[in-house]
Amino acid sequence: MTTVKTLLGLPGLRLRPWAGADLLDRPVTRIYVTELPDPGRYLSAGELVLSGLLWWRRPGDAEPFVAALARAGAAALAASGADSGGIPADVVDACERHRIPLLEVPADLSFSVITEQVVLALAAASDSARKRLQAAADAPVETLLERASAELGLPCWVLSGLGRVIAGTAPLPLPAEDVVRRYAARKSGPLTVVPVEGRHAVPWLIAAGGPLSTAQAELAEELAGLIGVTRARAIPAEAELPGEARVVALRTEGSDESRDVLRELLPDGLLLESTGDTSYAATTHLPSTVELSTVEPLLRSARILCGVSDPAPRAEAWETARYAVGVAARRPGRVVVVPAAEVAAHQLLLAGAPDGLRAALRRRVLGPLLAYDAEQHTDLVHTVRVFLECSGSPTRAAKALHVHVNTLRYRIGRAGELLGADLTEFTDQLDVYLALRMEE
Repeated sequence: MTTVKTLLGLPGLRLRPWAGADLLDRPVTRIYVTELPDPGRYLSAGELVLSGLLWWRRPGDAEPFVAALARAGAAALAASGADSGGIPADVVDACERHRIPLLEVPADLSFSVITEQVVLALAAASDSARKRLQAAADAPVETLLERASAELGLPCWVLSGLGRVIAGTAPLPLPAEDVVRRYAARKSGPLTVVPVEGRHAVPWLIAAGGPLSTAQAELAEELAGLIGVTRARAIPAEAELPGEARVVALRTEGSDESRDVLRELLPDGLLLESTGDTSYAATTHLPSTVELSTVEPLLRSARILCGVSDPAPRAEAWETARYAVGVAARRPGRVVVVPAAEVAAHQLLLAGAPDGLRAALRRRVLGPLLAYDAEQHTDLVHTVRVFLECSGSPTRAAKALHVHVNTLRYRIGRAGELLGADLTEFTDQLDVYLALRMEE
């Protein structure tokens, strides 16, 4: 990394600090020459600003110039007093006040020489930084990130596309999911984000704590490649789970990304099965809807559906999660999570029954009614279902079906005759309702 102090040691430049002697460790990313009274719109963080002070005419002129440097995060001001009778005290005071290192350029030194020397120093530092980073290629992500952060002079983080901080060299200044959402929407922000290389459904991102120069961006790309290799090399550890665990069923509609999403969502989980668009994993943790909503824009999948069981023995939890993800598929929304608590007990009982048994029971209980509807082109099956879902209230059911209550009573009576059941009795209602729900 090239710092202001590095430039003071370059042979032949003979730069001398006039202000900010305690700030010489600031990293320098590029050089910019200007004689504008207020160069703010053209400045970038980390720049060495080189000026002949032609903009200075009287005391007070230094304030807007130096303030602009401070706002942009300039590394230092290198000034020549050859045309102003030396560096004015006004400039020195402004640099002290705004904490901008001030370097005096010898009057006999050409700006072209300074620019050439600084550019060469930055290029050499960049090449050395890449070599030092490559030397740590086999190191863990945390070590790679620490090395890169030191070379860039900026805090850095590796984030999962699910909004999880995988590693970082400082506290993240904003929620990780916000960083991912800005990246997905291609919106700029206070951090520079670079995608980690690799073919994964859920991407990893490198975030740097500020804008990057060309050399810094090249180093970040190098880091992205190294972390991509490290990620691909990592083998998920076999989870140690208790006898009872949650099972999470995750479906990515229209894509085969479910396995990658589930592995990233539950890094400590145990993958049980994957069939392309649907995967199952056992875990002790509860997945976050926020995480799935964060990664959804980065996937090819049309929707993300998730069913979650309560902690239970593996086979029981599996059936609960399988049914819950089926419930999620019937709900609207691009990201739908259905926990077991939102699935009724009778639905779970039906979900555990084999398909053949459910079909046989449906035919045995509802057969005469289904046959009557087919022959007479009626829909008594629907009438019975609405009646039972209205808790057996003729008034509520008639209102829901937009018919007179007497018409409703007649239809329910006729359905009861066909079924050989009293649809005003709870046990008969229960048998018929379960048979109606078996088609699901």
